[in-house]
Amino acid sequence: MSVDTFDFIIVGGGLAGSALASRLQQGSPSLSILIIEAGADVSGRTDVLDGSQWLSLLGSDLDWAYNTVPQRHVNDRILLNHAGKALGGGSVTNAGVWTRGDKENYDKWAELVDDPRWGYTGLLPYFRKVETYHDPNGNPKTQGFYGPIKTESSADRHYPLHEQVKKAWADIGIPYKPSMNDGNPVGLGQLIENRVDGVRQISSLAYDLKNIKVLTNTLVKRVVVSDNNGRKIATGVELAESNKDEKISNRIITARREVVVSAGAYRSPQVLMLSGLGPKEELQRLGIETFVDLPDVGRHLRDHCYINQWWKLKEPEKGLALGSPAFNDPAFFKGLPIDFLATNQVPKEGLLKAIATDYEEAGIDADPKLHELFSQKGHIEIFFMYVGLNQGDPVVVPDGINVTTATILLLPTSKGSIRLADTNPKTAPVIDPNYLATEVDRYILREGVRQVHKVLCDTEIGKSMIASETIESDGRPVTSDSTDEELDDLIRRRLLTMFHPLGSVSMGKVVDSELRVKGVDRLRVVDASVIPLPISGHIQSGVYAIAEQAADMILASF
Repeated sequence: MSVDTFDFIIVGGGLAGSALASRLQQGSPSLSILIIEAGADVSGRTDVLDGSQWLSLLGSDLDWAYNTVPQRHVNDRILLNHAGKALGGGSVTNAGVWTRGDKENYDKWAELVDDPRWGYTGLLPYFRKVETYHDPNGNPKTQGFYGPIKTESSADRHYPLHEQVKKAWADIGIPYKPSMNDGNPVGLGQLIENRVDGVRQISSLAYDLKNIKVLTNTLVKRVVVSDNNGRKIATGVELAESNKDEKISNRIITARREVVVSAGAYRSPQVLMLSGLGPKEELQRLGIETFVDLPDVGRHLRDHCYINQWWKLKEPEKGLALGSPAFNDPAFFKGLPIDFLATNQVPKEGLLKAIATDYEEAGIDADPKLHELFSQKGHIEIFFMYVGLNQGDPVVVPDGINVTTATILLLPTSKGSIRLADTNPKTAPVIDPNYLATEVDRYILREGVRQVHKVLCDTEIGKSMIASETIESDGRPVTSDSTDEELDDLIRRRLLTMFHPLGSVSMGKVVDSELRVKGVDRLRVVDASVIPLPISGHIQSGVYAIAEQAADMILASF
C-alpha cells in the first residue's frame, strides 16, 4: 500500500474528527485512517491541560482568532470569533461547559430531516456513550458512566456565595434541579465541566488514536472530486503544501472508501467551496470550477451570542471573588469560577409579539404560534462568575471586587453566512454571523438582562451581595424597568460571541441524514456545521454525539 493512500481521510482532528477516527478504527481495526489537522499536537502543554488557563489560550497560537465582518445590528462592530487550532480542536481551548440542551431542540431537528435518529431519543445512547458522569448515583437512563469524556461538578468547590446565589434565583421563581443534562435544562443547575480534578479532557487524548495516522500542522486545500460519467466521487484531498516531515511527499492523498470533512462550522464550508461544491455564482466569481451547485453551503450559520455585566460586591474583603488574596482555596481554581447555570424561557406573550414583528418585516403570513421557537424552552442562559471578566474599561481582571454575569442567547433566529475571501486555503473565510438581525433575538436578550437585574437588584438576597453595577465611562445604567431602547443600547455595546457556530453545512440542505454531501459519493461532513437548528446548550456534548452516531452509520455502510 502506498503511504499516500488510506481507507478514510478525515479533514480536521477536532472534537468530531478525533472521536470519529477512533470509533471507526475500534469498529474495524483493519481500516487505515488518516487525520489531517491544521494545528499542532499540544498534548504535552501544561497550559492546555490546566482547565483554569482557558482564557489565556484565546487569541494564542492555538486559536484561529477569526474576525467577523462589521455587524450592522451591533453598531457595525467587528467581533472576534475564537476557534481551536490544534489536534483536539475546540476541546483544547474551550471553557469546558458540559450541557446537552433541550430534548425539543433535537426532536425539531429529527422532524426537519425526517429521521428519528437525530431526535433526542435517537441521540441519547450516544450522549451516554461519550461520557463518564461524575456522580455514580446519576440516572443510568440519561447519564453515561463508561465513556471517554469525564465530567465533574463545581458543587465540590464550595464557592463563598453558593447558597446566596441559589436563593436569589429561587426568589424569582427559578428552582434548583439536580441535573441539567436530562433533556430538560430549564431551571437552575450546577455547572458541569469536562474535566477531572481540573484537568481538561481533550478529544485527541480521551479517544484512542494510537493506530491512526495523524498529520499535524498540515492544511487541506480541497477535496479532490472526480467525474465518472456525470457521477461525482470524492477520491481524496489536496494539501495546501506537501508535508515531507511526515513522509507524505505528494500533495494529493487518496481515499479508498471516503473523505470526511470535519473542520468545523467555519472551515468545513470553506473546504467544500474550494473543492467546487457550493453556490455556483460565488464559485464562478472566484474562478472555481463547479462540480455540484450547492447553494446552501456556507448559509444558515447560527451562533450563540451574549453580553457581560459587572457588579461591585459588598464586603469584598471576605474573599468573594478571584483577585482577592482571601479567595485562595485551591479548589476554586479547578475550573470556571461559577456555581450555576440558569436556563429559562422568556414570556410567551412578548415572544409572540416579537415573532409577529419579524414576520411582518419579512412579509410572511403565518401564525406566530407555529414558529419553531414558540414551543421550545431554554431561550436564555445566565451565569454568575466570581471574577470581573472583561477585556478593558471599566473592570480590571481580576480585581477581587467585581463579579460578572453573562446573559446568553441560546436559540438565535438570526442566520449568517460563511463565504470565501479568495481561493487561498490559508486565507480566513468571510464570517458574517448577522447577530441580532431579528426582533426575536433582541427581545430574548432584553428579557435576559431584565432577569439579571431582578435577581441581583430586586431581591433582598441580591441586594445583600451587590453594592452597585459597574458601567463603562460612556455607558448608561439600566434596570429591570428600563425601556427596550435603553436595553438595546447596552446590548449593542456589549455583545460578544460564545463561539458556538453551527449550521453552515446544514443537514437537510447540504448533507442528508447520513451526513453525506448531496450530489457527491464517498464524501461526508461530521461536525457542528451540520446541525440545522440551534441547541440550548454548550454544543460540544452534541458534537461528540454526532461523531459517535456518524461512526456507527459509516461502519454499517460496508
